[in-house]
Amino acid sequence: MSKIFISCALPYANGPCHLGHLRSTYIPADIYARYNRMIDNEVLLVGATDEHGTPIAVKADKEGKEPIEIATRYHKMIVKDLKSCDISFDSFTRTTDEIHYKIAQNFFLDLYGKDLIYEKEIKQLYCEKCEKFLPDRYVEGTCKYCKSEGARGDHCESCGRHLDVVDLIDPKCLTCNHTPIIKESNHYFFRLSSFQKSIEEYIDSNKEMPANVKNYAKNWLKEGLNDWILSRDMDWGIPIPLEGVEGKIIYVWGEAFLGYISSAVQWSAKTGKDWQEYWNDTAIHFIGKDIIYHHALFWTSLLEGYGCRLPTNIIAGEYLSLEGKKMSTSQNWVIWVEDFVKKYDSDLLRYYLTINAPLSKDTDFSWDDFGRRINDELADVLGNFLHRTFTFTKKFFDNKIPEYKNPNDDDRAFEVAIEEIPNTVGKLIEEFKFREGLVEIIKIAKKGNKYFNDQEPWKAVKEDNQRAANCLYLCNQLTKALAILLKPYIPNKAEKIANILNIPIDTKWNDSKIPLEVNHAINKPKPLFKKIDEDILEKEKENLYKNLESEEKNLENKEEKGGEEMNEQITIDDFGKMDMRIGEILEAEKIKGSNKLLKLQVNIKEKQIQVVAGIGTKYSPEELINKKVVVLVNLPPAKLFGVKSEGMILASDSSTLLACEEGEVGENIR
Repeated sequence: MSKIFISCALPYANGPCHLGHLRSTYIPADIYARYNRMIDNEVLLVGATDEHGTPIAVKADKEGKEPIEIATRYHKMIVKDLKSCDISFDSFTRTTDEIHYKIAQNFFLDLYGKDLIYEKEIKQLYCEKCEKFLPDRYVEGTCKYCKSEGARGDHCESCGRHLDVVDLIDPKCLTCNHTPIIKESNHYFFRLSSFQKSIEEYIDSNKEMPANVKNYAKNWLKEGLNDWILSRDMDWGIPIPLEGVEGKIIYVWGEAFLGYISSAVQWSAKTGKDWQEYWNDTAIHFIGKDIIYHHALFWTSLLEGYGCRLPTNIIAGEYLSLEGKKMSTSQNWVIWVEDFVKKYDSDLLRYYLTINAPLSKDTDFSWDDFGRRINDELADVLGNFLHRTFTFTKKFFDNKIPEYKNPNDDDRAFEVAIEEIPNTVGKLIEEFKFREGLVEIIKIAKKGNKYFNDQEPWKAVKEDNQRAANCLYLCNQLTKALAILLKPYIPNKAEKIANILNIPIDTKWNDSKIPLEVNHAINKPKPLFKKIDEDILEKEKENLYKNLESEEKNLENKEEKGGEEMNEQITIDDFGKMDMRIGEILEAEKIKGSNKLLKLQVNIKEKQIQVVAGIGTKYSPEELINKKVVVLVNLPPAKLFGVKSEGMILASDSSTLLACEEGEVGENIR
């Protein structure tokens, strides 16, 4: 018997859960935890909400609230979302808990005392208007590596590179849109570079670590580990616990990992059990693809520096897209867990997100495919087998398990398949091949349907009652196995199968190998899986695209609002402030997810600017190349569909461009 410490990546408390969170992290971790409990391993499944960092502080600033209010709001939402999908945490806490502060500060002091954390003066961005330094997500700009706009002060979503705030091109303060200056600031660095060789050995020697995690980590290691800044200039977070230090906190990635530990410590306080026994036996992290390097490199180095045993394994789920497009909360292209479980059984979601693809591959949520799998696999294969077995047992054998004797070759072959399936599925779960395990369960259900059809018990009961009895005996044995093997995957439906079979809910994995006794009474059968109508699926798709269109219209309205405001009565002095130029369109492309918005690169002589214009229904990108247009160039930068716009193309009400073919590029219009 093993003791297993299982952690889920901490959900960030600035929004509720969507389907991508479940697919990459929480459902796989729960499957693994439930299975291990069923084979008598002791399991400690922990999690917490990650409640520090700049995004929460930025959101609080925008709403005029305190950061703890934002964190508390979303903590409650996240807890509700995870419970609604039956994620069986033993402990789920918060990184704003007092014990977490103590653990994080003690951890920092230990590393500082070992000279693994040192002080260094560095250049930081400072907003003179807000009178503060701009850490992480308080600033946005263009990534110096891939030149993508909208890169944050710590990370570029386009290329995935880790950034320093001074790496940004054309940075802007998110609070006031002011261009910050560079100032010196004293900060604390972790000697990450000292752990290059030991972490390489850890990654290389871990035979169980999945290839996607190994490869991602190795690519980072090839470039060499640089010392890592472990402090930030802000108030929201865990204060640096050094005498005389004020206005500086431990970087959220320096303390959020410890949420696993602080959650476990709180569990120990409640249960009297020692969480360290679990960690020191087997520790498994379930995370998403986007934080592989944080866990495989940063966290492991911090642990080694502190003197802790490193994680046994790190399991990373790849991305989930939606209807073929990258999910985007800002563009409303997302399915929230709360919305889904209002209309569908959470087990359907657990099933689909598991069966769709291995964890190590990106996959897509499609309403059509969701309906197909639920209807074809759960309803037609699994549900059909269960319902036929139960109804024929009721009809021919008075809801009792019939006697099994004189089996034929088909009976024996099916019996062997039933005996083998628990070991097959169990081994796959132990290897973190959750999809493959579920596929095997559906395969045995298909085999059950074929066996049932081949034996024709509805005929055999009249011609050879024993053949019918053998068929229903074995089919009921498979239903028992299914009730147990499905428990890690779809626990609610598994419980309902167990209730019909009149067997205990809290069965162990190997109970699936113990046959139901002859004359064991089962309960009245009930349909377990209903098909989803095509009309409902079409409605879901319509609503999804309506949400996207609604967001698009909101963004376009913002763009149009600028024009409407200029139509209000103004003075000649107001008009004189408007800097309108003749510009030449050099490049044009559609903005993904929008039918109307185009991203234009416009030459206004002294520089090139980027403009987002809602003219995509009137002009193709090709038609606009080299066209001269009137551009308002002294508007403050804005974002439309996440794309930066530095001006406005002037057009009539019908979206016809106000072009000026005779004018020279850059010429002022008055």
